[in-house]
Amino acid sequence: MNKIVAFMLALSLFGGVAAADDSMKADGVKKVVIQVSSADETVQKIALNNAVNLQKALGPDGVEVEIVAYGPGLGLLTGKSAQSKRVPSLAMQDITFSACANTMKKIEKKTGKKPVLVEGVKVVPAGVLRIVELQEQGYSYIRP
Repeated sequence: MNKIVAFMLALSLFGGVAAADDSMKADGVKKVVIQVSSADETVQKIALNNAVNLQKALGPDGVEVEIVAYGPGLGLLTGKSAQSKRVPSLAMQDITFSACANTMKKIEKKTGKKPVLVEGVKVVPAGVLRIVELQEQGYSYIRP
């Protein structure tokens, strides 16, 4: 085998190992971002269940979970979804909830009312951008 080919193969193998480890912090904590962009309550319920199941499987100190909601999925964080009642208690269990400011502005422009978020939710400038930023920080991406 050509030395250059062997080097490229070894580099790709080690790169794959490094990429697999990106979703884990130095202290062994896995990092996961869950996208919610659907108004479908079944999808929203699955997203919340995914977060809870990750914490059950890895322990609350073994995983960092952030749920990012935008577009039609923002209802999960505003009380328009039956699932929104779960958000404050899950936020107290160290699950982070991020609402898209762009979506909130669109809703306000369309309805004349700013969406009211449930307790425990933070606002980020753009939901899609937040997901990209988290993936750049090594978060694994899940979309139920």
